[in-house]
Amino acid sequence: MTSRPAVKALLAVLVCLLAACSTGERVDLGDESSGNLIAAIAGEPDQLDPHRTSAYFSFEVLENVFDTLVEPDENLHMRPALAESWEVSGDQLTWTFHLREGVTWHDGSPLTADDVVYSYRRIIDEQLTNVDKFSAVTDVSAPDPATVRITVKHPTPNLLTNLGGFKGMAIVQRSNVESGQIATHPIGTGPFSFAGRKSGDSITLKANPNYWDGAPGVSGVTFRFISEPSTALSALQAGEIDWTDSVPPQRVAQLRDDDSLTLAVTPSNDYWYLALNEARQPWNDVRVRQAIAYAIDRDAISAATSYRTAMTNQLAIPEGNPWYTRYDRYRYDLDEARRLLDEAGADPQNLDMLVTSEYPETVTAAQIIADNLAPLGITVNIRTVDFATWLDEQNTGNFDMLMMGWLGNIDPDDFYYAQHHSNGTSNAQKFSDPEVDRLLDAGRVETDTAKRKDVYTKAATRIADEVSYIYLYNPSVIQAWANNLSGYDARRDGAIRFRGAELNAGGAE
Repeated sequence: MTSRPAVKALLAVLVCLLAACSTGERVDLGDESSGNLIAAIAGEPDQLDPHRTSAYFSFEVLENVFDTLVEPDENLHMRPALAESWEVSGDQLTWTFHLREGVTWHDGSPLTADDVVYSYRRIIDEQLTNVDKFSAVTDVSAPDPATVRITVKHPTPNLLTNLGGFKGMAIVQRSNVESGQIATHPIGTGPFSFAGRKSGDSITLKANPNYWDGAPGVSGVTFRFISEPSTALSALQAGEIDWTDSVPPQRVAQLRDDDSLTLAVTPSNDYWYLALNEARQPWNDVRVRQAIAYAIDRDAISAATSYRTAMTNQLAIPEGNPWYTRYDRYRYDLDEARRLLDEAGADPQNLDMLVTSEYPETVTAAQIIADNLAPLGITVNIRTVDFATWLDEQNTGNFDMLMMGWLGNIDPDDFYYAQHHSNGTSNAQKFSDPEVDRLLDAGRVETDTAKRKDVYTKAATRIADEVSYIYLYNPSVIQAWANNLSGYDARRDGAIRFRGAELNAGGAE
């Protein structure tokens, strides 16, 4: 995801359209990419250690290199992966997982239960990015080479989602970690193995012929880094790439009628939000945060950033999801915003808004927000930085407001705990509310689905009432690929899986 399309990129699109570009003919790149599926992603991974990275671009690649103990299917129900079966004790405090036979690492060495224990202990002991997923875990052990036992301190209905919801919980190889090579040359058990990297250009994977779920249908995958969506689309239409998720949303309506490629616009569980830094005045006053929530025009932001491919929402979980809660308190109302500011005795003059050029949605939205808040006498100073700097500024609390998205959510705990619990690992806005903490803690142990739904309805409503986040919209997963690519599906969780993909001869003419 990148800055706005350049004139050069737009000209390339026009040239391609005038020439009636077709995806039917592949371009031989003359290197190790030849014969591979060529996928264009919008940015370069920061590193390839799944336990340490938090970059979506990294996980697009790592989805194809690593496995988890269990994994979500296309309906986001958890299914066997490296564990072929499991059972839970009667008191729901002991989970026993049975590993598949014959699984090997990309270097040919066998996978054992000790690898699983090492992977989980690494996250726990080193307090890595996803340590929160193990908050209920009291012990991880390997009673034999094919069995993993996990003990929890209380019933944990979302344990499977925590273990397999995304590749940040991948099973890693001890020697690959201890050699220091995992960040640059990862070794996994997944359908593709790491083959090479050209800094600033591409990462290449090759098919794993011994993959436990069957050898992939393509010889390999090359991920090219194409920052401009218009350039990526041009490359697809010209036959230079086979797949991209960097599709200009303003082109979606036109592309629906383009028979030369396959377009997928899939409703997702992702969400985009604004967060005000509650460690700073006056944003620590809930009335001031509510005033900003009333002053934001969500419809305008969604239209400008997604060209109406997204659905506006005032909570995190989208309509159609079984955990959805209806909430529509914050209509666009400047009079109410002024009233709340007056009631709080607040008169903010400036707002420092942190955005990143690598997610152009944030830049576009910031410009609209600046217009929204101007009538309140607030000048929005838009600070555009690269994503690495954005992360640093977020983590150090150097912002008044920021915008970002949460991707790949499945269980309701994924949408709320890390972001809004007082002890949440991603609570950069420093929100703290005892009632929200109580509800989110309760949701983690409630095994009755109906009761759990009620808990999260209350929690979500209070989070919005107290304006921990100002929720904006749920985007769609937008991807496009050549007509001769089969066996691939766009997923609601945004996971990019090429294990079943095939490139057939010919294609669109």
